[in-house]
Amino acid sequence: MAEKRTDLATTPGVSRRTFLRGVGVAAVAADALLARATESQAEDPAAPPYSPATTTPVSGSVEITLSVNDQDRKVTLEPRTTLLSALRDRLEPGVTGPKLVCDAGTCGACTVLLEGKPVYGCSVLAIDAVGKKITTVEGLGTPQHMSPVQQAFVEKDAMMCGFCTSGFVTTVTALLRENPNPTLEQVKEGCKGNFCRCGTYPHIFQAAMSVKKV
Repeated sequence: MAEKRTDLATTPGVSRRTFLRGVGVAAVAADALLARATESQAEDPAAPPYSPATTTPVSGSVEITLSVNDQDRKVTLEPRTTLLSALRDRLEPGVTGPKLVCDAGTCGACTVLLEGKPVYGCSVLAIDAVGKKITTVEGLGTPQHMSPVQQAFVEKDAMMCGFCTSGFVTTVTALLRENPNPTLEQVKEGCKGNFCRCGTYPHIFQAAMSVKKV
């Protein structure tokens, strides 16, 4: 039996005139809120250019400060710029550890840690990362002083072409910080958002399992 759709315009006790009046009031209220938001921005140019509470379009470029690998980095960009693009293309010098591959939030090559949690850099706006700690693979260790996870990836030969490696390293680091002694199934589950086209999964999982604490 098909589910009956509820229509306010035909609901007993609600006349068509009352329904249309309510819609009109709601529309006027929405316009007033947007107008107030626009006026506030005009009165205070120093106010944040973006707020989740409004959908008022923002054009042009804005200057923001990102905390990248424990360093404050100023960058000028359009509000629509992704965190990945800001890191790689807008900062000078750029932070190129996170890789641009699918640009659709499916492969994980652009994974960075935002407040310690793995996120797709291509799916987060840079302005939404303001005031939050951003950690890329560069912030985990250096070739001279690698982190335990980076060292394990080298020892277990957990990389081939290298495009996915930084994303896996950041993801595994976050996983092991939350669960220092995961099972193999937990490692696989934690890495399911990252894709390796070379198929080096067994080595990646071995590397993750060999690190007891991070």
